[in-house]
Amino acid sequence: MSATEIRKTYKLFIGGQFPRTESGRYYKVSNAKNEVIANMCLASRKDFRNAVVAARKAFESWSTKSAFNRSQILYRMAEMLEGRKAQFVDELMQTGMSKTMAEKEVRLSVDRMVYYSGWCDKYHQLFGTVNPVSSSHFNFSMPEAMGVIGVIAPESHPLLGLVSVVLPLIAGGNTVVVLASEKHPLCSISLAEVLATSDLSGGVVNILTGKSQELHTHFASHMDVNAILYARADAKEKKTMAELSALNVKRSFFYERDWYRADAENPYDILDFQEIKTTWHPIEQIGTSGAKY
Repeated sequence: MSATEIRKTYKLFIGGQFPRTESGRYYKVSNAKNEVIANMCLASRKDFRNAVVAARKAFESWSTKSAFNRSQILYRMAEMLEGRKAQFVDELMQTGMSKTMAEKEVRLSVDRMVYYSGWCDKYHQLFGTVNPVSSSHFNFSMPEAMGVIGVIAPESHPLLGLVSVVLPLIAGGNTVVVLASEKHPLCSISLAEVLATSDLSGGVVNILTGKSQELHTHFASHMDVNAILYARADAKEKKTMAELSALNVKRSFFYERDWYRADAENPYDILDFQEIKTTWHPIEQIGTSGAKY
């Protein structure tokens, strides 16, 4: 008697939980042989709004964690991904990748997690400054996390591309709502399982699956999203998102990169999503009489 094949159910990842889409809709995902391999949740505007609420709720606790603690959590994510390497290689091969390329993508994804875990407690020193002023004050400028970032992840390189856009944002203390690759979304929800078991607080990363055509306008127009990152090549969607984000004074960034290249990882991707806060502190001075002023 042959064993029954149990196919994996892929859901959304919102607030540390795995809910089905509230709309009840789904779309079919096919492998490289054009065989249907999964039904994937088709996220709605309501799902996106729920994810933004979860991300905002998580922001204060995540952004105020010590940089060293954030570094430990990102490193733990790398450990968990490494431990599930075979699963990710199999899912990437279903997209048409060779085994060699799938293994390379997983290896680079692990390395990228380790890379950004190392920057968590270092970018402040690199981008912060002590400013010269003429008055009796210390003047410091330091980077601070923006808040909730909306991300539309690359269609290509469904694991490495997703890791590369999300990691610098959370390393800098932001929380994220990300729309995964529409054509190859399997790795995104498997990555969500890695995040859920790696000490990452619920709501820091929220992963939706579905169509950018339906959701990109909501990413750009939502008033509680502080910035957007669009990492695809659709010129029409780029134009629409730039216009909508300008209407609510939201910062917008557009990345088109070869995610395999070494320069696809750099600390300036952390800085893009930081605000610079300047603090003045009076210098206590002692006069000739010994009085402090």
